[in-house]
Amino acid sequence: MSAAVLVLNANYEPINICNYRRAISLILSEKATMLENGRGTIHTASASFPLPSVIRLQHMIRRPRPSIAFSRGEIFRRDKYTCQYCGTPSKHLTLDHIIPKSKGGADTWENVVTACSNCNHRKGGKMLEETNMQLIRRELVPPNSIEYIFSRHMDLNTEWITYLKGW
Repeated sequence: MSAAVLVLNANYEPINICNYRRAISLILSEKATMLENGRGTIHTASASFPLPSVIRLQHMIRRPRPSIAFSRGEIFRRDKYTCQYCGTPSKHLTLDHIIPKSKGGADTWENVVTACSNCNHRKGGKMLEETNMQLIRRELVPPNSIEYIFSRHMDLNTEWITYLKGW
C-alpha cells in the first residue's frame, strides 16, 4: 500500500504524491476521482477497489508550488550522482564545499557539489583556485519545475507523463 499515486488539483495541475491508502480514502469520500488505473485491484472481504495511479481532486486547493529542499539527497540528484571535478559517475560520492566552511563557505546550493573521495581529498580545505582543479559545471539551485520535482517517480509511473507535461 505504499506505491505512489499522483494527485492533481481540480485544474489538473500536479500538486502532490500520496500512497494507495490515502488515494482510495479520497475516492471513497468523494473528494477525488480516479483518472488512471493500471495497477490492478485490491480486494477486501466485501468489495474490490481499483488501485489508482492518478487521481484528481473535486475542488480546487490553493497551495504554493512545492520547492526543492536543500538536502544531501537532492544535491546528489541535482548533480546526477557524478563527481563535479573529474566527471566520474558513482553511487559512492561525498559532498564538497567549493569555498570551504573553514574559509567562510556556506551550506548553499551554489557552494556544495558532489565529489568522489579522491577529488575531495585532493582539494581538501583549499580554495578551488589553489588546487588547479575545475568544476565541470557551475552549480545552481535545481529547477523548480514540475518535471524535476516529480521525476524521481517517473521510472515506475510512465502513465504520469501526460499529466506532467505543460506545467
